[in-house]
Amino acid sequence: MHLETDRLVLRPWRLDEAPRVLDILGRVEVARWLGDGEPDLLTDLDGARAKIESWHAIEAPRGVWAVEVKETGVPAGSVMLVGIPDSDGLVQIGWNLHPDSHGHGYAAEAARALLDHGLAVGMGEIRALTHLDNRPSIRVAERVGMRDLGTTELWYDSPSRLFIVP
Repeated sequence: MHLETDRLVLRPWRLDEAPRVLDILGRVEVARWLGDGEPDLLTDLDGARAKIESWHAIEAPRGVWAVEVKETGVPAGSVMLVGIPDSDGLVQIGWNLHPDSHGHGYAAEAARALLDHGLAVGMGEIRALTHLDNRPSIRVAERVGMRDLGTTELWYDSPSRLFIVP
């Protein structure tokens, strides 16, 4: 999949971008919002390459894509449509950006484009699950028009804020 917005290109991560993936997912301030429990930090380039290869193995139309800033050619982070664990096939959208890319509206712009794509290919309901105190991600979900269904204790060990579209 390859999508473009005014400022961004959503495309598969390349193996030669492993240093950027490591720089993003090796940071506590990013990884703390991903999954349950203690942050699972990437620690080396081999791990980053393995992560990229695992993203390539996700069956379309699901996946994890780089959010490339057109002006610089540098990936700001990732946007994804992936399964919710133990949910019987439900899909969630997610995003994570390098701290140097915060505050530009990239997450909302990428998420909106990916939501539109997911709905266009017939994915049906798409959810977003955030940590209860992850205000930036909550704002992104609200900004892209997702409906706030409140707190859920389904799917993850800790409670999550649940958003849905359509």
